[in-house]
Amino acid sequence: MMLARFVFRSQLRPSLSARQSASYSSASAASAEAERTIREGPRNDWSKDEIKAVYDSPVLDLLFHGVNFPPFSLSLVLPPLIQTCMGMEVCCTLGMIEKQQALELKKAGLTAYNHNLDTSREYYPNVITTRSYDERLETLEHVREAGINVCSGGIIGLGEAEEDRVGLLHTLATLPSHPESVPINALLAVKGTPLEDQKPVEIWEMIRMIGTARIVMPKAMVRLSAGRVRFSMPEQALCFLAGANSIFTGEKLLTTPNNDFDADQLMFKTLGLTPKPPSFSEEDSESENCEKVASSH
Repeated sequence: MMLARFVFRSQLRPSLSARQSASYSSASAASAEAERTIREGPRNDWSKDEIKAVYDSPVLDLLFHGVNFPPFSLSLVLPPLIQTCMGMEVCCTLGMIEKQQALELKKAGLTAYNHNLDTSREYYPNVITTRSYDERLETLEHVREAGINVCSGGIIGLGEAEEDRVGLLHTLATLPSHPESVPINALLAVKGTPLEDQKPVEIWEMIRMIGTARIVMPKAMVRLSAGRVRFSMPEQALCFLAGANSIFTGEKLLTTPNNDFDADQLMFKTLGLTPKPPSFSEEDSESENCEKVASSH
């Protein structure tokens, strides 16, 4: 079974309330921060209070697109092979790794490495006990130092509070360099697991997470990831308007169901989305890797 990732890009624009600010006494934090991002670019010195203010903004003010991405451009990325010389981007999820392991992956031609923080530092011990939060951050540091693109996000619906969602985004947005991609997952409760009785995540919760991530990490690919199967096409369209510009397609994500390729193709056609070129690779990386492969035979 093949899992694919689609990416599309679109344009950050001021929200309705920001464009019509004369009709309001003041713009929301989301509007103000989005406009500042357009003027000044990304920042890494966010406070939790600032991110909380963006998160708590009216939902319609969170419907932004990324200023760093051209409109309605989509890309299919297939992850099975490294150095295939086919223009593919490869993202691996291999757990915690040391510095030397990261360097070996870079040498092998890895494009990106996924290692999610999952939730806030404060809530983390409630759901994960096999490794520490600092160990996860160390892995991200090793990946970054090796020159590999960082893919790191989290999952909502674990029983966490809104403050924990803000805390997760704050940690990601204050890293020395923002992750190149930020997956936002919604828990799909599985019978027989400790979280089987968790309340399903509502679309408005996803919109708040995605919209806030887009504003505080404007150059990141914000990926609408696991749990998407529960949302209708119109609901997914709202997530795209909020700033999501990537999805994972295929019948399963690990052990849980996911939207299949044909359904996503219909959605792309309905919403007018088109493919975009690979988003991570440098222009000469493919030819460089092909030369390495050729010289090894």
